This record gives sequence, C-alpha cells and structure tokens, in this order.
Amino acid sequence: MLAFIVTFILSMVTYLMLTTGSGTDVVILNKDFLSWSYIEIIIGIILSAIVGVVARNLFVKKSFRMANPVRWFTFIAYVVGPFFVGMAKANIDVAYRVITGKINPGIVKISPNLKTDLGNEEKNDLYIHWINVKDEALKKKPVDCKYICSNFEKWVRRVAE
Repeated sequence: MLAFIVTFILSMVTYLMLTTGSGTDVVILNKDFLSWSYIEIIIGIILSAIVGVVARNLFVKKSFRMANPVRWFTFIAYVVGPFFVGMAKANIDVAYRVITGKINPGIVKISPNLKTDLGNEEKNDLYIHWINVKDEALKKKPVDCKYICSNFEKWVRRVAE
C-alpha cells in the first residue's frame, strides 16, 4: 500500500507541475487555488490513481529509503551545487572538443561499489561512454571511478545508500 501511495503522490505532483497555469476555476475562500481548475484536479487524481496501481512495483522496488525527506534535501543540495557546476564544466569541455576535434572516445567499465539497485546488482559494474579516454586511466581494469565521475560516487552514496 505504501508503494501505491508514494507512486500516487509523485504522479500527482508531476501532473500538477505540468498543468500549472492552465486554469483558475478552483476557488477556496474567495481566492484562486493556485492555477488549476476543478476538472484538472479531478483528472489528475484519476490519472495518478491509475499510474499508482500500474506502476507501484516499478518505481518503488525494495525499500522506501528514498522517501526520507533528508535524502530529498541532500539530493537538491547536490543538484544545485556540485552537479550544476560539473554539468557546466562538462558542457564547456564537450563544446571545446567538438570545435577542436580533439576527441579520444571509448567505452570503459567502472566499478563504483554501490550497494543499491542503481547499478548492476550482480557484478556492480557500469559501462560508460567516455568522450576523452585518458591513457593513465586504462592502466587499471575496471577503470578507477575518480577519472570519470570525480565525487559523483560519494554523492550517490549520501543520497541513495
């Protein structure tokens, strides 16, 4: 039942975010209820219930550790801070490589040692398409995670494990 509730809530929040501003018919105490009409809220509840029944086992597999609000705030802190900076650096690096043509692509195997179902549970390996494979990184197999994902592995542990 908890899997249904979590999936229902996530579906409803997603639906409400996608339909924000499309109607202003819901009035509570003579004020508009944000930006949704009655029919949008009813449709959202119906669709979220259907998604909750169908997808509850897909979105919530083994445990509910991701339902902890502390993990949400940690994830938001990661996205706003290190992830945004890392993504900006990566985009600049890709633009530089596209303009200059200095590309050394390859697919490498890393073993981030994650214990959750985020990676391959049997072998705990991930295959990464890397745009600039460094020769010193290939000396150790599987490739050391620090060359590719920097501190990403530590943040995944903080949020998901």
